[in-house]
Amino acid sequence: MEQQIQLNDHNKQEYPPMHTAEHLLNATMVKTFGCPRSRNAHIERKKSKCDYILSSSPTAEQIQAIENKVNEVINQNLPVTIEFMTHEQAKNIVDLSKLPEDASETLRIIRIGDYDACACIGAHVSHTSEVGIFKIISYDYDEARQTLRLRFKLV
Repeated sequence: MEQQIQLNDHNKQEYPPMHTAEHLLNATMVKTFGCPRSRNAHIERKKSKCDYILSSSPTAEQIQAIENKVNEVINQNLPVTIEFMTHEQAKNIVDLSKLPEDASETLRIIRIGDYDACACIGAHVSHTSEVGIFKIISYDYDEARQTLRLRFKLV
């Protein structure tokens, strides 16, 4: 008899290509700046935004490099896979700091090739080539809050 996995309910209806692009952007920001994944995100079909805590504003060249890297990963046609594991198993693989207090004991881990792994219950594409072209449309840096806001779309 197969055991039924119990996950938290999901109250969002994501556009899978954009939601997957958010994962790629988060991984790129972590790898490039050593910052945490986005602490505030608004992901929509037409355009999206993510906020990152950074000690200083990136240069225009660094912003372009982020866009280039995300598109490089998209073009690798990496598989997007799902694994289920306990908090204990996941804690050495993914950052669990954003999990809600009532998160289920079983977590759904989304892996994008070897580039990213994240606990997530949202909708994703099956391969990165389905995302499209990632474009940063604007950005600003709030010095007082040490926060970079990136606005992006898929074309």
